[in-house]
Amino acid sequence: MSQGRSGRRTPGPATAAHGRRGVRGALVGLLAGALLVGGAGPALAAPAPPVNPSDEQIADAQGAQDAAAAEVGRLQAELAVAQTELERLALQAEAAGTAYLAAEEALTLAQAAAEQAAADLAAATGAVDAALTRIAGFARDSYVNGATLTTAAALLDSAGPGELVQRAAMLDYVASTQVDVLDELEVARVQQANAESAARVTRDEMAAAEEQAAAAKDAADAQVAVQQDAVEAATAHKTDLDAQLQAAQIQLLELQGARDAYQEWQRQKAAEEAAAAAAAARAAEEAAAAAAAARAAAASASSSSASSSSSSSSSSSSSSSGGSGSSGSAAVGGYGYVKPTSGRTSSCYGFRWGTLHGGVDIAAPIGTPIYAATSGTVVRTGPATGFGLAVYIRGNDGAVTVYGHVNTEYVETGERVDAGELIAEVGNRGQSTGPHLHFEVHPSGSMYGGQVDPVPWLRARGVSISGC
Repeated sequence: MSQGRSGRRTPGPATAAHGRRGVRGALVGLLAGALLVGGAGPALAAPAPPVNPSDEQIADAQGAQDAAAAEVGRLQAELAVAQTELERLALQAEAAGTAYLAAEEALTLAQAAAEQAAADLAAATGAVDAALTRIAGFARDSYVNGATLTTAAALLDSAGPGELVQRAAMLDYVASTQVDVLDELEVARVQQANAESAARVTRDEMAAAEEQAAAAKDAADAQVAVQQDAVEAATAHKTDLDAQLQAAQIQLLELQGARDAYQEWQRQKAAEEAAAAAAAARAAEEAAAAAAAARAAAASASSSSASSSSSSSSSSSSSSSGGSGSSGSAAVGGYGYVKPTSGRTSSCYGFRWGTLHGGVDIAAPIGTPIYAATSGTVVRTGPATGFGLAVYIRGNDGAVTVYGHVNTEYVETGERVDAGELIAEVGNRGQSTGPHLHFEVHPSGSMYGGQVDPVPWLRARGVSISGC
C-alpha cells in the first residue's frame, strides 16, 4: 500500500475489489429476498385447482332436472286422477255389493215364500185327497145301503115307517155332504194352482234379481281391480321418476358446488397473487433504494483517503446489512253411544258420481280397535261383499250399525255387546283404497237399506265425529 502526501491510505486494487464485492453482495441479498417473498407466497397458499364444470355441463344438468321435475309433476296429476277414479269405482263396487246382499236376502225370503206355498200346496192336496176319500166312502155306503136305486125306490123299499124316515135322513145328509165336498175340492184345486203360480213367479223374479246384482258386483269388482292395477303401475312409475329427479338434482348440485368451489378458488388465488405482487413491489423498491445507496457509497470511497475509504467500507457494510434487513422484514244420551274408532275422517256420507256413499269412513292404521257404537245384539258377522269382512249390530234402540272393511272380528252372531266393547279392528279388506272403518247407521232396523248420515245421528246422541 502507498501513502499520499496527506498521510491518508489510498485505496488499492484489493480495497476497490472489496468495495465492489460489498455492493454486489447487498444487491444479490435484496434481489434474493424479493424473489423469495414474491415467489414463495402463492406456492404455499394456493391449493391445486378444483375441477371447473363447463357451462354446457351445468346447462345439461339443469335441463335434465327440469325435465324430470316436469315429468314427475305430470305423472303426479295423472296419479291424482287415477286415485280419484279408483275411489269412485270402489264406491260403486261397495254399493253393488250392498245391492247384491239385498238381492240375496230377497231371494232367501222368496225361497221361504216358495216353501210356504209348497206347504200350502201340500195342505190343499191333502184336502183334495180327504174330499175324494169321503166321496168314495159315501159312494161305498150308498152302494151297501142300496143307493143304486133311485131315491124314490130306496124310500119305497123301506120295511116300515121307521126305516123310511131313517133312509130319507141319510139320503139328505149324503146329498148335502157331497155338495160340500165337491165345493171344497174345487177350492183346494184353485188354491193349489195359485200357490204353484205365486211360488214359481216369486222365485224366478228373485233369482233373476240376484243374478243381475251378482253380475253388477262382478263388473264393478273387475273395474276396481283394473283401476287398482293402473294406480299401482302409476305409483311405481312415479317412484322411478322420483329417483331420477333426485339423481338429476344431486348431479346439478354437485356441478353447481364444483363451479362455486372453482370460483372461490379463483377469488382466493387472485387475492393471494395480488398480495404477493404488492410484497414483491415493496421488496423491489427497497432493493432499488439499497442499490442506490451502495453505489453512492462506492463512488465516495474511491475518491476519499484511506480513513475515508475505511469509513466508506464500514458505511458500505452497514448499508448492505440494512438492505438485507429491510428485505427480510417484508410480510404476507239414554242407551249409551260411543265413537266407533279413532282416526281421521277420510270420506263423508252422501252422493258422489251418482252413487250413495252410505256411511262415514274413518282412516286409521290396520289393527286400530273398533268399538260397538251402542249396546245391542250382533246379527251378522263375517264375509260381506264390498266390505271384505263386516259386523252388523242391532242396537237396543232398534237401529242397525254396520262396521265394514275390518281386519279381524272379535264377536259372533247372536252375541250381546255393550257400547264401547271391542268388536273388531280396522283393516283394508274388500273394495278399499286404504286402511279405514266404513261406519253406517240404519235407524229403520233394515240390514242393508235405509242408511242415514252417521255424523249428525251420533252428534244428536252426544258423540262427535269431526271432518264432515
